Amino acid sequence: MSEKLRVGILGGTGMVGQRFISLLENHPWFEVVTIAASPRSAGKSYEEAVGSRWKMTTPMPEAVKKITVMNVNEVECVASSVDFVFSAVDMSKDEIRAIEEAYAKTETPVVSNNSAHRWTPDVPMVVPEINPEHFEVIASQKQRLGTKRGFIAVKPNCSIQSYTPALTAWKEFEPYEVVATTYQAISGAGKTFKDWPEMVENIIPYIGGEEEKSEQEPLRIWGHVENGVIVKAEEPKITCQCIRVPVLNGHTAAVFVKFRKKPTKEELIDRLVNFRSFPQEAKLPSAPQQFIRYMEECDRPQVQLDVDYENGMGVSVGRLCEDTIYDWKFVGLSHNTVRGAAGGAVLCAEALKAKGYINRK
Repeated sequence: MSEKLRVGILGGTGMVGQRFISLLENHPWFEVVTIAASPRSAGKSYEEAVGSRWKMTTPMPEAVKKITVMNVNEVECVASSVDFVFSAVDMSKDEIRAIEEAYAKTETPVVSNNSAHRWTPDVPMVVPEINPEHFEVIASQKQRLGTKRGFIAVKPNCSIQSYTPALTAWKEFEPYEVVATTYQAISGAGKTFKDWPEMVENIIPYIGGEEEKSEQEPLRIWGHVENGVIVKAEEPKITCQCIRVPVLNGHTAAVFVKFRKKPTKEELIDRLVNFRSFPQEAKLPSAPQQFIRYMEECDRPQVQLDVDYENGMGVSVGRLCEDTIYDWKFVGLSHNTVRGAAGGAVLCAEALKAKGYINRK
């Protein structure tokens, strides 16, 4: 019998679910044994349920093609077959909150890509390089849910991954005011150009709900655990505009920062390239060897050249320049469906396993 943990994918037929399945092929710790989706997909083989809607550039893994898709609403049945689940279900927020808690109450840990529980006070929202200590709040969550093993952990919005790591690396210089504009790929909406031909040679200067997430979620990540809940940080104040651009994968951010302490360019670059944290120290399977790289070229990072840095799990920063109004400005790039979605959740699960929160049932 395999020593790998048995994994279920909730919402496995959608784009993020497909990305989970693609990333978990041949994973050293985890094995996809169960895929659950809507009732209309239940009972079909995964290959049949997805049909022509496979959106990854790599082929569908052979190991999942013949898996019979289960009904995601049959919680006890799905949970009985796995050690933990990744959640990428496409439902209303209230429905997601309810179904993820239902899975947790079967003593099945849930690592979610969804936004529904990002502001639940005792649910950790974690970028493993930045705030793994927030997993401590799980003990309080288990008390609320009445569980011994089951809990929910989430990863943050994809749009913040391109600038929050850099600001974290510069924490000692006390950034207190940030202006960011994100240029976001269409896969962030679960689309390809085939699905969304209107995006070809087009820009849409609005993404519903995205600006509030981009301004507030970093503050929760930089917060602290107090009395069994996460208390968000007060600073830096962030204002953001989020724009949809005709790019398949890769969110770019143009960012302006004011610091209380005045760093030099050399100091800022040094803190980026030497940033290390728990995933690197623990050598987690999906962890980038170097989380943040700095690119000296004046025209980098570029989506086409740089989005797959560290297999899509690293962040590229460039264009670090002094500004005439703010102190410094820079451009960041991250892969929105790898680091920003499924890959970030996989790394989160690896960190949870390494810290003893996820194990065999």
